[in-house]
Amino acid sequence: MTKLAVGWVSKRAAAVPGSVFTLMNAAVAQARAAGHSIIDLSIGSSDQSPPAVALEAIRQATLDPLANRYPLFSDTAPLRHAAARYMDRRFGVTLDPETQVLPLIGAQEGLAHLLLATTDPGDTLLLPDPCYPPYLGAAAVAGLRVHTLPLRPEHDFLPVLDDVPAALSPRALLLNYPNNPTSAVASLNFFRAAAGWCKARGTLLIHDHPYAELSYAAAEAADVAPSALQADVSGRFAGLVELHSLSKSHHMGGYRVGFAVGDAEVIAALGRVKGAVDFHPWLGIQAAASAALATVPAGLEVFQSRRDALVPALHALGWQAEWPQASMYVWARPLDGQGRGVRDSVAYAVRAARQTGVALAPGRAFGENGEGYVRFALVQPPELLLEAVQRLAGVDLVEERL
Repeated sequence: MTKLAVGWVSKRAAAVPGSVFTLMNAAVAQARAAGHSIIDLSIGSSDQSPPAVALEAIRQATLDPLANRYPLFSDTAPLRHAAARYMDRRFGVTLDPETQVLPLIGAQEGLAHLLLATTDPGDTLLLPDPCYPPYLGAAAVAGLRVHTLPLRPEHDFLPVLDDVPAALSPRALLLNYPNNPTSAVASLNFFRAAAGWCKARGTLLIHDHPYAELSYAAAEAADVAPSALQADVSGRFAGLVELHSLSKSHHMGGYRVGFAVGDAEVIAALGRVKGAVDFHPWLGIQAAASAALATVPAGLEVFQSRRDALVPALHALGWQAEWPQASMYVWARPLDGQGRGVRDSVAYAVRAARQTGVALAPGRAFGENGEGYVRFALVQPPELLLEAVQRLAGVDLVEERL
């Protein structure tokens, strides 16, 4: 009998886009082998310390044998209440911790499960382009069709929802402001308009909000980085859900903790999906997150000083770079002396890493509309950012296809 060949890779796994960062990692390894010191500005992982109270909560949990049990939903009550208090204090949004708040093992996990909980294969997801690359992976795993919304500088890197074809029936719209990678911000009026547009279309509005506390206009933070839930004053948040993460705001990236808030029906559906595939974060991490959410986040001035060093240096190099109002990124266009930009950002980023040891995130990694840009993560001190710019000045911008 002839044995049939069997492939074990599912269609959903095969649909997950590959990562250009594999090329970047190889280029960094080549630079290191050539004797270059590495200045890695490609990954947005905060180098600041979590709040001291969060670390103490972790320490105390390691001494408590009961903290090592499987965490049940009832065990998440302290974190759910802490998240609700944070949303009230920070945004003036009142939530029911029992039905409108759910802890997450990081917002990235939360989004993947949220799409599984609220969409069916073949549904359409409206997704900005450029965007955080894992959004595309989450959409692929859920079996969704993606309709991209270009983010262009002439529109302040905001999507133009009126350009969505009237015949399209999107199941969900995913937004992210302050934005990764462009660092653009969205006003409360924008969210009100987006919420109204989604309500008229029968579309779920999902807002990923990990950079809520990284606004450089600190005195106006509520205006610069509003919650999408502020668009609904009824308190029901029908068709609205928002994801929060402590990775950037409280420098707890490795702890993998966040929370979802909003429409109670959506939160319940997300809880059902999560209940089938995971437990909640370790109780010690939940205690740390609860403690952190009660603090005023620190470190903003560190990122601001880095922004203030990097942007003028890029301008002096002749590059285009907007002054970020929020986030921990600078979105920039490399230009030569004649104002010509790179047409292959991946090739440029690989070449820069090989030649100088400076690792950047190529714009095309975030979508077709990211081509011609590179993203700097403000994860190094000002002196290293300035050294990075000096090194990049020696990189030829002439195209070199990979």
